[in-house]
Amino acid sequence: MSVAVFESAAQHRDRTALIDASGEVRFGELLDASERGAGALLARVATPERVALLAPGGIDYVVGQWSIWRAGACCVPLCTTHPPPELAYALDAARVSAVVVHPELASLIEPLARARSLPVLSTTELRAAGPLSASLPEVALDAPALILFTSGTTGKPKGVVTTHRILNAQIDAVVRGWELTPADRIVHALPLHHLHGILNALCAMLAAGASCELHPRFDAERVASALANDRALTVFMAVPTMYARLSQRYDASSAIEQAAFTAGCSRMRLLVSGSAALPVAMLDRFRAISGHTLLERYGMSELGMALGNPLHGERRAGSVGVPFPGVEVRLVGEHGELVPDGEPGEIQVRGPNVFREYFDRPDATREAFTSDGFFRTGDIAVRERGMHRILGRESVDILKTGGFKVSALEIEDVLRTHESILDCAVVGVPDDEWGQRVAAAVELRANASLDAAALREWGKQRMAPYKVPTLLHVLAGLPRNALGKVQKPDVLKLFQSSKSDIKPTA
Repeated sequence: MSVAVFESAAQHRDRTALIDASGEVRFGELLDASERGAGALLARVATPERVALLAPGGIDYVVGQWSIWRAGACCVPLCTTHPPPELAYALDAARVSAVVVHPELASLIEPLARARSLPVLSTTELRAAGPLSASLPEVALDAPALILFTSGTTGKPKGVVTTHRILNAQIDAVVRGWELTPADRIVHALPLHHLHGILNALCAMLAAGASCELHPRFDAERVASALANDRALTVFMAVPTMYARLSQRYDASSAIEQAAFTAGCSRMRLLVSGSAALPVAMLDRFRAISGHTLLERYGMSELGMALGNPLHGERRAGSVGVPFPGVEVRLVGEHGELVPDGEPGEIQVRGPNVFREYFDRPDATREAFTSDGFFRTGDIAVRERGMHRILGRESVDILKTGGFKVSALEIEDVLRTHESILDCAVVGVPDDEWGQRVAAAVELRANASLDAAALREWGKQRMAPYKVPTLLHVLAGLPRNALGKVQKPDVLKLFQSSKSDIKPTA
């Protein structure tokens, strides 16, 4: 077997691979279940190319993922909290040939699948499948393994195609960089349609022979309990919002509970933060609580991990460190020149970890790469004493909230379909807990009214919860320049004293 996770499973057949609320499975059992699941998938779809997977974190998710791969297909993981319009977009954009779904979520996806004549298999069906009646196809290293959707500057998400060879390189960089071994065990509560949860906290751990305790969603009480009481845990990975929630839970706990949480964290060897900038105040606060300096890193769906603070040595606040093993990183000025230390430049990345293409988007793929093969990330950083500090996106239209990167333009397109909204502008307001709060300044139609709570309730039916604005400012007219273009820096200033907001819930 040439796929890293399968090789590890074959090597560690008798070790525990996964734990969830239903129990646990060993690596060998996971291999056997995914073999039968692949056979069941091939019995329904003779030549599956791209198969959507909708399942919460748990053993069923991994059986589904591995079954898709062992059937020779590309896995297209979907978000369990996305409303039907966003799920429909993913099904169409990836041109999937089948859907694998957990029974709890079947009612969400089955109508969309029926409308597209797509076969639907439940994860229960895959796990209960009988012995193979024919041999499985060889998994080619250069075959697509994943299509992950990410928001681009033009608004609509693009499908990032990662092959098994590239995924193996991404896994290898993480395993080597963080020295993962079979002795490790992680509590995993990250979303599993997102790179952080799929690559770092799942695939890299399993490829190292480590164990994953999977939670269907992040729950501060459950995760805090695991960190405090599970003496086998060695690793935890989260986005800054999760660390903020754990800090809040700590502050509301009794002295005995606080002591248990601190002791549990102190036993662990690695706590990682990523997917959004980690506020220095949050790093300091969690260090006081846990005794750990969180390891902050930088990556993208197109790259896996590119930069990270060192496992051993100084972890500098506000820094994302140095390149991962095998990854080449440079900072480039606006004219393509390499910039010296202390000057900002675009992060560009080259190496075996870089994605193959944007699915069905050849023009976007060509524009994403330089003539010498570096990927243009669109992120600006400065290198200081050998370590990189992220300054932000080239475009103000890319927001990071709760560990997710979202497009302001995409949100604006949806908001403009609201019957009360004439026009709008979406910006990101800095926030210690969420990284950025999604904020909307709107012009209303004549005689219309709107408040933040009503807008959020409407938006949650049409967008992922983390994309829905939690700050609202109603204006007679948006600030524009002489050409009619909205001036977003001026929009951002409007929210400095805005009171029309509600707290994010997801």
